[in-house]
Amino acid sequence: MKIVILGSGVIGVTSAWYLNQAGHEVTVIDREAGPALETSFGNAGEISPGYSAPWAAPGIPMKALKWMFMRHAPLVINLRPDAHKVGWLGKMLLNCTSAAYAVNKSRMVRIAEYSRDCLRDLRAETGIHYDERTQGTLQVFRDPHQVESAAKDIAVLKADGVPFEVLDADGCVAYEPGLKKFKPQIAGGLRLPGDETGDCFKFTNALGEMAKAKGVTFRWNTEITGLETEGDRIVAARAGAERITADAFIVAFGSYSPFLVRPLGINLPIYPLKGYSLTVPIRDEARAPVSTVMDETYKVAITRLGDRIRVGGLAEINGFNMALDPRRRATLDKSLTDLFEGACDPAEALFWCGLRPMTPDGTPIIGRTRFSNLYLNTGHGTLGWTMSAGSGRLIADIVSGRKTGIDATDLGYDRYLSERQAGHRPALAA
Repeated sequence: MKIVILGSGVIGVTSAWYLNQAGHEVTVIDREAGPALETSFGNAGEISPGYSAPWAAPGIPMKALKWMFMRHAPLVINLRPDAHKVGWLGKMLLNCTSAAYAVNKSRMVRIAEYSRDCLRDLRAETGIHYDERTQGTLQVFRDPHQVESAAKDIAVLKADGVPFEVLDADGCVAYEPGLKKFKPQIAGGLRLPGDETGDCFKFTNALGEMAKAKGVTFRWNTEITGLETEGDRIVAARAGAERITADAFIVAFGSYSPFLVRPLGINLPIYPLKGYSLTVPIRDEARAPVSTVMDETYKVAITRLGDRIRVGGLAEINGFNMALDPRRRATLDKSLTDLFEGACDPAEALFWCGLRPMTPDGTPIIGRTRFSNLYLNTGHGTLGWTMSAGSGRLIADIVSGRKTGIDATDLGYDRYLSERQAGHRPALAA
């Protein structure tokens, strides 16, 4: 089949790779001048199946109120009224129950574990390099209450067979020696040895070049303005006056996906969750992280990428505002200098922000739509890099009519239609 993929972030490019491998003629279209120039450009660098968890969790509403008065808050909400924002927040709040959290986290871990395995196979097959490391993730708790709260995550990890280690302060420093000066402030840690790290931008560009060499076409600087339909099919994507035809279309536009499909009656519950990062050269190897350390207090990940440190995280609910807020930079600076003082000079950092496409339940939307040849691969939130290879493989199998490597029946847009029919309740069955 001739397939058009709309979007060239890490999700779009991995989708292109696997569809090409399945024997399809693939074209990727993007408004940017190259791959991974928006949300995939400067993310935290984690490939963290074990840390895959929805932001919608028990206790989050109360925490959000408390965070409003914190100087270094992990979540910031612009309170200006906006119908899209209010509706999305309402759906998210419905998922802040223990039952919904367990189902949503299990779904997310399922995709993320599968994705990590797909990435390992891809790496072995192609020899691709992207400042990759396979030394796990360490979640650091500053407060004993955080250690207690981790019990719900540990229960899901056990149920899904994900390896983990619960550590004291000495154990944390044993795995990450750069934390030595911070040790008195560590209440405990949770290590996920199966997690990996790497530069998403480097990966996406390298894989894009490999895909191009195998026949995938990339069209840059092309703005898609709409989709044309005939009956239950998409017949063309419009780029200004140009009509681009194909046998199938895949929407991988991230936070901008809802704008493209809303005229078709598909109301994707995706909201842009703004995140920030710093990328800074290492000055002292002995004080730098070995892999990824997650600062649970500020929801900030500090990741080793070759000779650089990537500090990424935070969540800002502020629409499509792309301004770089110095207050968010101050939070990233604080987390870095607290945990890895002297490893680098934050003043040398590149400060960046991007919009993560977040669903209310945290799970991406992967699969078919009511249009027979229109597919979705979007809504990955903060975990696009973690879930990219698996999501690309899944959509390729779905489009090709092949059996998927994991159960994908609860990952599609239909789950939101089911919730609507059930009175807006979150789906509680995997």
